[in-house]
Amino acid sequence: MTPGWLLAAPLEPDADEARDLLLDELSKLEYAQAQPTWFDLLVQAVLDWFGSLRLGGGGGFPLGVLLVGLAIVAAAVLVALLVYGLPRFRRRSRVTDELFGESDARTARELRRDAQTAAARGDWRTAIADRYRAIARGLDERTLVSLLPGTTAHAVARQGARTFPDAGAELEAAADLFDGVRYLDRAGDRDGYERVRALDERLVATQPELASAAPSAPAVPR
Repeated sequence: MTPGWLLAAPLEPDADEARDLLLDELSKLEYAQAQPTWFDLLVQAVLDWFGSLRLGGGGGFPLGVLLVGLAIVAAAVLVALLVYGLPRFRRRSRVTDELFGESDARTARELRRDAQTAAARGDWRTAIADRYRAIARGLDERTLVSLLPGTTAHAVARQGARTFPDAGAELEAAADLFDGVRYLDRAGDRDGYERVRALDERLVATQPELASAAPSAPAVPR
């Protein structure tokens, strides 16, 4: 198939017109995407360098120099993986849209903002639900709980109580408030929202007791 730019071109373009037509065509997205990235060029340069090496006599590189070069390349690859590879992997593995049976990719900060907005207009049902979601998302972002498909509000409360044992009863009460407005069609009220909000702020400001997060050893029967 003849490219559209060629059909639209003059039958006998002069040198300037031909250059302009070619530059316009090469500036299109598909051509830009086909260009090699800096990583492609780096890999090719390394491969070319290895291909130019010769061991032994005849003016080739000594084995010691080659080993040093291999070590330098391996270190550079490791650094590149740590800097560019792992952050992307963490984002894919940690971020999930699943939150209490719904697709919800909001961060804890976004959930707090939305809860405050709902509270300002007196929508206590939404305010309580979003503020408890903020608690769950915040604990997950701190890697203190694991939000998996099917995780319930009370499961989050139990996980959170392992690292915040003093807040265990409040977490269970907040989970009850969430279940009430989310599943039992309760309207909620200002007092309920303030309790969940105060708990969220307390957890954010408190250092977790990580030692207590480890499961206790089973009791040995006597």
